Amino acid sequence: MGWLLAGISEHPRLRETWVFKGGTCLKKCYFETYRFSEDLDFTVINGGPEAPEDLLAIFQEVGRWVYQESGIEFPTALMRFDSYLNPRGRQSIQGRISYRGPIERRGDLPRVKLDVTSDELLVRAPVRQPIGNSYPDAFPGDGHVLAYDEVEIFAEKVRALAERLRPRDLYDVVNLFWRPSKPDPHDIQQALQEKCRFKGIEVPTLEAMGSAPGRGELEAEWGNMLAHQIADLPPLDHFWLELPAVFAWLGGEEVSEELPPFPVEPREQADWVAPPTIATWGLGLPLERIRFAGTNRLCVELGYQGGARVIEPYSLRRTQDGNLLLHAIRVDTRAHRSYRVDKIESVRVTDQPFEPTYEVEFSSSGPISAPLGVSGVRSPSYRYPTTRRSSGTIYVVECLTCGKKFYRTSSGTSLRPHKDKGGWPCSGRRGYIVDTRHS
Repeated sequence: MGWLLAGISEHPRLRETWVFKGGTCLKKCYFETYRFSEDLDFTVINGGPEAPEDLLAIFQEVGRWVYQESGIEFPTALMRFDSYLNPRGRQSIQGRISYRGPIERRGDLPRVKLDVTSDELLVRAPVRQPIGNSYPDAFPGDGHVLAYDEVEIFAEKVRALAERLRPRDLYDVVNLFWRPSKPDPHDIQQALQEKCRFKGIEVPTLEAMGSAPGRGELEAEWGNMLAHQIADLPPLDHFWLELPAVFAWLGGEEVSEELPPFPVEPREQADWVAPPTIATWGLGLPLERIRFAGTNRLCVELGYQGGARVIEPYSLRRTQDGNLLLHAIRVDTRAHRSYRVDKIESVRVTDQPFEPTYEVEFSSSGPISAPLGVSGVRSPSYRYPTTRRSSGTIYVVECLTCGKKFYRTSSGTSLRPHKDKGGWPCSGRRGYIVDTRHS
C-alpha cells in the first residue's frame, strides 16, 4: 500500500488531483497506532482522471515506476477498473490491483482495492502528508501524498456515522476524539454542516444517533467488520457510551480534560520519544499491542517477574543507561508503577476499559522499536509529532456525584460525561478542587 501510494504521489496526472482519505489515510498518514484498513479511498479534484480506460494506462505507468524502485510487481493483466453508479446516481470507480511482492503466495495474487469518486465536497484545502513507512526501504521523492486534513477527515467520519452507522465509523470518530491533539471542534462542526448541506441531510445530533434504526445491526456487526482489522477489539459499549462526550465537545461544551503526563524521572531521558518501526527488536515482546491497548483505553494483563498484574498503560520512556520503562497504574492498588521492558514476560490485552488518569502518550508515535544500543538496532528517522510534556500546577478535581478524581492543568471544575469508578455512566457535570500538585 505504501509503495502504491508513493507511485500515485509521483505520477504527474495523479499527484495534484487525487486526494487520499478514509481509514487507511488515518493509519498511513496520521496515526500508525491505529486499526488496519483494506482499501485506498480517493476523491478526484481539478478534473483529474477517473475514466477506467485512462486509469488502466496510468496505473501501468505507476506499476512500472514502483517495480523499478522497489521490485514489487503489479501485473498489467491483473489490473481492473470498473465504473458504477453510487447511491447518489453519480459515477464512481472501483479498482483492483494485484501485486507480487517479496513473499511468494500460492494461488491468486493478493490485491489492493481502490475506491475513487469525484462526487464529494472538499470543505478545506487538501494537505501533503508523509506516507507512513516503518520499513527500511525509503520512498524516492518527498514521500508525501495529497490528503484530507484532520478537520476534513473528522467531519467526514461524523457524517458517515450518522448516515450509515457502521462499526468502523464509530470506532474512528471516538478514536479521533480521544487523541490529545485533536482539531478545533468549531472547525469540525463548520465542515460537518457544509458536508451535510451538500448531501441534503440533517446535521447529526446525539438524539438522532440514539434513535437511529441501525443500532441493532451495529451491535451485530461490530465483531464481523472489525475483528480482522483490530487484533484486540474493544467492546462496542466502550465506544458507544463515549458519544455523549463527542457531541457535547462538537457543540462547544468544555468537556475535554487536560490530563497531566507522568512526571519525567531524573534517571530518564526527558526528550526521548519511541521512533516508528514494525520490529519487536528480537525480544519477542509485542510492545505495539501495549501501545494499541493504551490508545484504545484498555487494560493489559502483564506477566512480570513471575507474577501477573492488570495495569493501565500510559507511557514508554528510556533511561539514561538505555533501558526501556513502561509507566502504568496497577488497577488493584491504583499505584504508579514502572516496568523494565526487558523483564516483561507476557502481555494480554483485556476487554476491561479504563478512564485515563494521566495523558496516554502512545497515540502520537508509531510502533515501538529498539532504541540505539539495544541489540545493535538503529531506529529509522522519525516523521511523526512528538508527545507534549507539560509542567506546572496540577489540579485534582473530584466529581460531586461519584467521587471520581480528574487531573488538570487548569482550575476549571466543569466535568465532561464520564464513567464512575465501577464503569457506569455518571450524571455529574461539576466537581471541586480537592488537591493541587506540582509537576
